[in-house]
Amino acid sequence: MKRIFAKLILKFLGWKIIGNNTFPKKCVIIVAPHTSNWDFIYGKCYAYTLGIQPKYLVKSELYFWPISWFINRNGGIPVDRTQSTSLVDHLSLKIKNEDEFMLTLSPEGTRSKVDKWKTGFYYVAKKANVPIVLAFIDFKNKCLGSDKIIYDLENFQKVMADIQDYYKNYNGKYPNQFNQVIY
Repeated sequence: MKRIFAKLILKFLGWKIIGNNTFPKKCVIIVAPHTSNWDFIYGKCYAYTLGIQPKYLVKSELYFWPISWFINRNGGIPVDRTQSTSLVDHLSLKIKNEDEFMLTLSPEGTRSKVDKWKTGFYYVAKKANVPIVLAFIDFKNKCLGSDKIIYDLENFQKVMADIQDYYKNYNGKYPNQFNQVIY
């Protein structure tokens, strides 16, 4: 039912899914640009349409009943941002211990413009020995999708340069809030 509803929403709003949209059973999915709260809505419609259920991080301040019920049902993982934790270790261990685990992250970390992206996604993927899937949301062209997977994570600089190059042609809802310089 979610799949049909999500397809109808995207179609009604004029959005299309493009790319090959292939996801390994275990992976870290990064999505950019992230400039609006709408990114989450479109992203969930995208996931429902494809029939995938990736996990995502949510600030613990939003984790109260009844919202926590919705977050749990939709793959949310609460994160306490007031404490310094070994989140990379925790997430990579979660991925390693499951047969299937897709983790979606927005490396910008916020909807506001940032000087550089957070690189924890790279370290989670590397430590869990899983690929990074590049997914996008493009408000200018009303499309979203994924068509690149990075398996070789040995060279940090090369991976970051490839990712930076990949996202240069995508437009967030508020383009001036998207910093394409990721590191």
